[in-house]
Amino acid sequence: MTVIQPLTSHQGTRWPRSLVALVIARAVNRLGSFAMAFMAVALVEVHGASLATAGAVVTAFGVATIPSRLLGGRMADTVGRRATIVIGLLACAAAQLVIAASPGITGALIGATLLGLAYEIYEPASQALIAESVEAERRPQAFGLYGAAMAVAGVAAGALAALVGGIDLRFLFVADALTCLCAAALVLALVRDTTARSDGMVRTGPSPWRDRRLLTMLALGTGFATAWILSTIALPLTVSARGHDAAATGWLLLVAALVTIAGQRLLRGAASRPFTLIRAGLVLMAVGFAVIAYAAPLPLLALGTAIVALGEVLLLGPPIALVAGLATDASRAGYLAAYGTCWGIAQTVGPMLATGLMSHGTPTVWLTGAALCLVLTATTAAATAVCSPR
Repeated sequence: MTVIQPLTSHQGTRWPRSLVALVIARAVNRLGSFAMAFMAVALVEVHGASLATAGAVVTAFGVATIPSRLLGGRMADTVGRRATIVIGLLACAAAQLVIAASPGITGALIGATLLGLAYEIYEPASQALIAESVEAERRPQAFGLYGAAMAVAGVAAGALAALVGGIDLRFLFVADALTCLCAAALVLALVRDTTARSDGMVRTGPSPWRDRRLLTMLALGTGFATAWILSTIALPLTVSARGHDAAATGWLLLVAALVTIAGQRLLRGAASRPFTLIRAGLVLMAVGFAVIAYAAPLPLLALGTAIVALGEVLLLGPPIALVAGLATDASRAGYLAAYGTCWGIAQTVGPMLATGLMSHGTPTVWLTGAALCLVLTATTAAATAVCSPR
């Protein structure tokens, strides 16, 4: 059932304590998530793996995240939101320690696969808890707040990675495990579960995999997630190709984080016009990609990055809020898990696609991403018709 816990009883516009605590916990966890970006590097430098082997290990992780998210959705709708979040975080911590302690490539592969199977367990439960902690009309803003906190924590994570990685790359995974444990403790202490008792839950409505509305949103989300993965991989390579040092990428990420925070104001009233914002977000991303495709000076790269970040603000909160509204309370996490597989798909195919496109020149990957966003924009009219209230 939906639970609303205002910070004070007389100020209904303030965020619920439970939601704020969850956002803080996930931001703490995000501080350690930099380890995944260094997995391939660690395999090559610490264990002497070839680039092909390192790529295979990272791919195994990406593939494993798909069933991980589905398992998380199932658990969240049965054993409860908070319990699922804690179990997922503890499992991630254990898998990270396996990777850190691994004496060779085989152990690292096992750890990476286990991490993939645990990595997304908590996400559907977190998203369902956010959706059920606020009124429906405030869900896009709530998910936007969640995304903004992740963006800010991501920038801080880069600085922490530079510090810890300079000592020993394996310590990155130890640090990530510690943040998982800290986040789990915060959730246990401060987050209130919104799940109805499992013995009283009755599933109603269609399976997400039989719901045309969900499948439509999944296709749209997969396209956006793929474009996002392309940009994530291409940005540091583009910065280097344009003659800037690695620190320039950090500054661009900081610009993106600041824009993400400032852009949250655009999500007011988003529940009544989700596809309008989705279309605007896709167009903004396409424009930003086009700017970056040919930008050489750092200020111009920053402009393109800011435009892309503003588009992402409109493409994170509204779609998730819309999906959350398609389901009943008893099946919401399952719907969010099904929708969230778009990230697992993109994480699996995106890196190979990005590196393949980069071999044809830096502008190619950005112009391909822009074209993908414009194609998705053209399909939103059909998606609006399918997902409109009946």
